[in-house]
Amino acid sequence: MRVKFTFVAVLAALVSLSACQSEKQTPAPAPTGKSAALRSMEQVAIAAHKCWFASKDPAFRNYRMANELNSFTGTPRFLVVPAKNYGGLPALVVQARGNSSQVETFGPLLSQSVGSRINADIARWRSGDAGCGIAA
Repeated sequence: MRVKFTFVAVLAALVSLSACQSEKQTPAPAPTGKSAALRSMEQVAIAAHKCWFASKDPAFRNYRMANELNSFTGTPRFLVVPAKNYGGLPALVVQARGNSSQVETFGPLLSQSVGSRINADIARWRSGDAGCGIAA
């Protein structure tokens, strides 16, 4: 009877140990170290470069893009500056802050005829649609 009891005790211990085993879990994805602001601004900046500058869009012919995504201030941004005065005042600032994926725009270019298109493009790009839309 003692052998039977020991066998049952060992069997019960093994069953309870196997119940403690967790299911094989998929490892969590490695953190990228990028804030929501940087991730959002990267997709907006890539689309802006492709659609406004690389495509030679006439509305942006007199401007160049100054990329400042690698900001240590938590405010990744890019500037649209005069083509002949790269260090001059920006005509447009597009930025996001901290852990927010909200994108802010400001500058005198927004009050020109291309302003509504700029806001529509940025809203579309923020949503994940990298298409260029319709040129002004």
